Amino acid sequence: MCIALFLWQAHPLYPFLLFNNRDEYHNRPTKEVSWWEGSDILGGRDEIAGGTWMGCSRQGRIAFLTNVLELHTLPEAKSRGDLPLLFLKSNKSPKEFAESLKREAHYYNGFNLIVIDMKSKSMVYISNRPKGQPITIEEVSPGLHVLSNAKLDTPWHK
Repeated sequence: MCIALFLWQAHPLYPFLLFNNRDEYHNRPTKEVSWWEGSDILGGRDEIAGGTWMGCSRQGRIAFLTNVLELHTLPEAKSRGDLPLLFLKSNKSPKEFAESLKREAHYYNGFNLIVIDMKSKSMVYISNRPKGQPITIEEVSPGLHVLSNAKLDTPWHK
């Protein structure tokens, strides 16, 4: 997934609006958005690694991610598509979930992850880049935001 534009807690009728475009690896097999069998998760599915780039749950939890562009990636890295699933399946608050990723974040190639709990009106941005620095964890403020292949709200050529 390459770019997301979202409005958080800034519209009189809709607390969250998301416009999302996944434009990487068009030839990578995926399943269309649907409810996952035996699960309360709604989202597209990567048919190679089994994860997703964007999903939500019946409990009002939402997660989406983008890759961070890098010259050198780890071929043995864990699939970034697991990250939204880990949040959607957990009972942790967005902040607690982000804190729990600190120990594991270096096992993934570069990612930007947004996790949301609509019931508690909490949204957190998480990134494991720049490499070698502590994981970024920040509450997302109300307003219009853009997430692409760099840090949250960073100007980008797209």
